[in-house]
Amino acid sequence: MSPALPRRRATLLLALLPIAPALAGETAAVTIDNFAFTPAVLTVARGAQVVWTNRDDMAHTVVSAAKPPAFRSHPLDTGDTFAAVFDRPGRFPYFCSLHPHMQGTIVVR
Repeated sequence: MSPALPRRRATLLLALLPIAPALAGETAAVTIDNFAFTPAVLTVARGAQVVWTNRDDMAHTVVSAAKPPAFRSHPLDTGDTFAAVFDRPGRFPYFCSLHPHMQGTIVVR
């Protein structure tokens, strides 16, 4: 019997503006499954953390479409998560670098 492998986790803080204490605890979720990000467009308050969870059988990444990228995950295996905190208002498109047709957007208010 082989020991269970630990799940990898990555967290990235986008320290663009100070986090407002009332917003710092908000967490929103994006699921990766069937070669899609769900929801494809997610609206959150400033200071919210977004956590992506890969539920697909294939590895995927979460990469900011900004140049240079504001955030980038390592390849996420099934069950792996990646988190980023969004501290400033705006639209933040992202995609999977392994499957570029997979796209999503975080809207921060």
